[in-house]
Amino acid sequence: MTPSPLRPTVTAPPRGWNSWDCFGGSVREDEVIANAEHMARHLLPQGWDTIVVDIQWYEPEPGSTDYAEVSAALVDEVGRPLPAPGRFPSAADGAGFAPLAERIHALGLRFGVHLMRGIPRRAVELDTPILGTDATARDLADPDNRCPWNPDFEGVHADHPAAQAWYDSVFALLAQWGVDYVKVDDVLYPPIQRADIAMMRTAIDRSGRPMLLSLSPGKELSAVHAPFLAASADAWRVSDDLWDTWEDLREQFQRAARWAAVDHEGGFADLDMLPLGRIGIRAHVGADRISRLTAAEQRTMLTLWNLGRSPLMMGGHLPDTPAETLEILTREEILAIGDAGVGAREIVRDRDLVVWRVRVGEREVRAIFWLGERAEQRRIHAEDLDVPAAASGHELWTGTEVTPRDGWYDLALEPHGCVVLSLA
Repeated sequence: MTPSPLRPTVTAPPRGWNSWDCFGGSVREDEVIANAEHMARHLLPQGWDTIVVDIQWYEPEPGSTDYAEVSAALVDEVGRPLPAPGRFPSAADGAGFAPLAERIHALGLRFGVHLMRGIPRRAVELDTPILGTDATARDLADPDNRCPWNPDFEGVHADHPAAQAWYDSVFALLAQWGVDYVKVDDVLYPPIQRADIAMMRTAIDRSGRPMLLSLSPGKELSAVHAPFLAASADAWRVSDDLWDTWEDLREQFQRAARWAAVDHEGGFADLDMLPLGRIGIRAHVGADRISRLTAAEQRTMLTLWNLGRSPLMMGGHLPDTPAETLEILTREEILAIGDAGVGAREIVRDRDLVVWRVRVGEREVRAIFWLGERAEQRRIHAEDLDVPAAASGHELWTGTEVTPRDGWYDLALEPHGCVVLSLA
């Protein structure tokens, strides 16, 4: 696949906010703006700069706990989804997301939207024309390849002559609105939809606007697809949806290790959103709550995500984020691992003890994770950390100075916690 001159050069994983974990498919414009303004005030200096409106922005009355059985998506005259003005007032009179994108851009942020693979079922019902072709939505639709978990879209016959024109028209509209980031769903859920992904890549390249492309969800995603994904997209999920449980977080260790060992220069393996702060307000999983992850687990999550160079998409309602969570999200020395870390690898896995190595600038960084249920005092030798016996430095979460004794580091490990040493 020939690289596009319009494709943004992304050297560090994107960081931002996504509406799914707190508002499911029912987010409103005022809620998006509130999160954008909070990000601009409190998180932008640390590189958090993207606001993403997740699924069903085209539904006038989306479900607050699940998807409606029958989609009533708002579409234009050529079948493309439009934001519902009852939820996004600035989209009235055909303005689409352009006014909201302009407002987000004025805050110094990027604007993103969620998109489903395929063509809206509402467009198929209306048999709308495909822009620039003699085909219609019914000609293109493939009901045998529809999404198994969402009722909004049909698949498309990828070999139909109008298939590329359909995706071209959709991404041209997103470009017209000023969209910077597109999260496309139902393309990795097995099987991987290579043809659709390739057409979307081409459509972005033809749109005239650089847009980051993120693919979801990655249930059972094999690393054998890494070269294709890196050539096609900027980020791709490597798991199903993750929520605020230790079981979900622990499971990501093996995925992070597997993908860190794979060469995928040009894109980022995505460990999923950060279900932190206030989530579940109108989400499809769980009640309105502050994240059930402990402070130690949240630090573990941020550390592992940065080691794996995963995108960081905050899932909680930012205005209600606890101060201690905001501090975790803005810890600059931890974020620097994701921005500038080189050669991150898991080097020890001994039951509940996991150790990662990475180089950040002139410093060797070692993350020691304790997955056990009780606090633990551990002595770890410099040889096991692959650092010189006299290497000293500081711990990145606390700033505490660290000096070994005869090559041994004495570490106090919290349940499900981590110690991150920056050594020289």
